Amino acid sequence: MITISLCMIVKNEERVLARCLESAKEAVDEIIIVDTGSNDRTKEIAGSYTDQVYDEVWQDDFSLARNQAFSRATMDYCMWLDADDVITEENRKKLIALKQTLNPDTDMVMMKYVISEDQEGNPLFSYYRERLVRNGQGFLWEGRVHEAITPRGKRIHSDIAVHHRKIGTQDESRNLRIYETMIKNKEVFNERSKFYYGRELMTHGRYQEGIPVLEQFLEGNGWVENKIEACLNLARCFRALGRKQDGINALVKSFLYAAPRGEACFELGRYFQEQEQWREAVFWYETALKLSPPAEGGGFIQWDYYGFLPEINLCVCYDKMGDHKKAYEYHQKSRARKPEEEAVKQNQEYFCALGWTNQTGVQDI
Repeated sequence: MITISLCMIVKNEERVLARCLESAKEAVDEIIIVDTGSNDRTKEIAGSYTDQVYDEVWQDDFSLARNQAFSRATMDYCMWLDADDVITEENRKKLIALKQTLNPDTDMVMMKYVISEDQEGNPLFSYYRERLVRNGQGFLWEGRVHEAITPRGKRIHSDIAVHHRKIGTQDESRNLRIYETMIKNKEVFNERSKFYYGRELMTHGRYQEGIPVLEQFLEGNGWVENKIEACLNLARCFRALGRKQDGINALVKSFLYAAPRGEACFELGRYFQEQEQWREAVFWYETALKLSPPAEGGGFIQWDYYGFLPEINLCVCYDKMGDHKKAYEYHQKSRARKPEEEAVKQNQEYFCALGWTNQTGVQDI
């Protein structure tokens, strides 16, 4: 049976740290916590779970801090969690079982990272991350922000999931400040940093600045999944600036890197829907429904783009085309997924008024 060192970096996490450690403690053999400057009860809480709590000076470098935590590990594998992550009971049992069966020559275990969920607990946004890495094999975190370990060696994809459940607000501008300090210090950006810097600019509404950064990234040799996401981010920038045709071009460009993804097809459908080109919109929405995301590809997956969102908008489009039967079919599908969604409830009232149900306009979102 393999052993696991849980290695964490924390700062002012008194609201969530106990929840995280409670969820993980039964599945790990050692807990190592590096505190980077807390002034709340974080260290006190950490000390109730482990005697391995260390102080490190924060240097605007997540990789440096994570490598410091990993360097103290003594077990077979290093595992990382953020303080606002949770391992559910189901996934904790899976992790304990994995320890019994994992071949000890495995270098890396990829696990799904669920970033957001709907009201029913279904994943909305997820991707695979390097969650367990074999200790003593030279694995290092890289990148001041959005740090990662380069995958190599013998890897497996597990169905174990870690859920990211943030409570409260954090310093939303921290990552962007670090990137801008890197620019000021004339640090060289690798391809991953270019991608995430462009995404940070987009997220902060700095679309004009984000566009050339993302376009420069697409000209390089970045990871294909990041290239696809960069196209989607470019489209969002262009859309926000009213440059719809440029946005369409960015979405179509994503098809050059891999088979079409539901996210891009949905956005194309939305463009045609806004132009009241209902048949074209239907084509792209129905295409999105036919697709399955490459779940183990490592890219970002927004699950509603492969189900609920196309369905509720197909309801609208078919209704506008006068095909109320088809519209009602898609309403029923979207209602089966999210019966409590406000737009679904309004559509239910609309179809009741039409006499399709026993219950005014069809609503999209």
